[in-house]
Amino acid sequence: MHVTIITAFPGFFADFLSTSMIGRAIQNGLISVDVLDLRDFAPGGYKQVDDYAFGGGGGMVLLPEVLSRALQAAEGDGGESFVVYPSPQGDLLSQEIVETLASKRHVVVICGHYEGLDERFVSSRVDREISVGDFVLTGGEIPAMAIIDSMARLVPGVVGKESSVTEDSFFRGMLDHSHFTRPAEWQGREVPEELLSGNAAAIERWRRNDAVERTLSRRPDLIGRANIRPYLPAGVYVVLVHHPVLDRQGNRSTSAVTGLDLSDLARSCRTYGADRFLVVTPLASQRELVKTMARHWTEGWGATANPDRSEAFRIVKTVASLRGAVEWIEKKEKTHPLLVATTAREREGSIHWLEAKRRVLREKKPVLFVFGTGHGLHEDILQECTMVLRPLSGGPGDYNHLSVRTAAGVVLDRFFGWR
Repeated sequence: MHVTIITAFPGFFADFLSTSMIGRAIQNGLISVDVLDLRDFAPGGYKQVDDYAFGGGGGMVLLPEVLSRALQAAEGDGGESFVVYPSPQGDLLSQEIVETLASKRHVVVICGHYEGLDERFVSSRVDREISVGDFVLTGGEIPAMAIIDSMARLVPGVVGKESSVTEDSFFRGMLDHSHFTRPAEWQGREVPEELLSGNAAAIERWRRNDAVERTLSRRPDLIGRANIRPYLPAGVYVVLVHHPVLDRQGNRSTSAVTGLDLSDLARSCRTYGADRFLVVTPLASQRELVKTMARHWTEGWGATANPDRSEAFRIVKTVASLRGAVEWIEKKEKTHPLLVATTAREREGSIHWLEAKRRVLREKKPVLFVFGTGHGLHEDILQECTMVLRPLSGGPGDYNHLSVRTAAGVVLDRFFGWR
């Protein structure tokens, strides 16, 4: 990781770059940080780097020509850099932005002061303005340190244990679990007994549950972008229902199995970590057709020709009814699952996917996502479900005719996608 800091106050960074993790990372050659004094690129004996703002009102603005010379020196001969300007007007710093910056070959951070940088320089040379919060500091040096520190943690070797990074708050979308150290009892408060048990599985369950509770209570807004699969203590299942569904006239019907639905949904289920993809049809001939297609991709030539599709089809299972699917899950999980239904029609009592996601986390039960074929799930199926999601929507009008393959991909990504 290579970062160059341009600042009128280079003394700010002396201790930051020589102590603790950042200092060791620089000493060990894991990261490289250069500091350029903006005054070195200013003309005259006074080394003026700023001037009064046009229009009056007080305050000084950093000169565009001085900034340009400093940036040219930072980039070197033909060097390519990503220029960051810490600013109250910028995007709020987040883990996603940090990961984006860490992927760049060379990041240049330009520290503003007074009223900031001349806007002509910002608009022509700055790639991204970043804010560390809705407040104003005296300069960009403290935000620059925060940006560099957060980037450095992503460089292998900077933090001693890789798990310390991957389990941190925000890295996986959720807050980190609580941490404790000796003594086991302090001022009448005891460390949770699970952490003292020596049972690795019990410790992992406690930490997972604690991370969920802390996120739900302190930062519920984070749930929307978190993959909750690692935090669920039970299984995740997907069912594609072919009966009872609606036909074009809204009547009770049975739809036919299609290879495209099977292939695409099986791959989506495998991608997002579902334990099983269940196909519901009361017709024995249709169930046998599903098994034949699955055998084609899991045995013999098909398995060899396309191993990825083979892996997806290995989680396919056929059942005669939704009730049969639920009973199979109950036998496997020893408890009744939450049934989350989807529909393309507005329905009284349907809930937003975020609320459903929070409920799945809170109740800690296996979850079964129910998708329909034909023209949607029959009311009999919807009545059996724990909750029904509001229809997917987008665009300027009320057109809503997504294929079940597309809808399933969107829903699964909202619950189990990595940010």
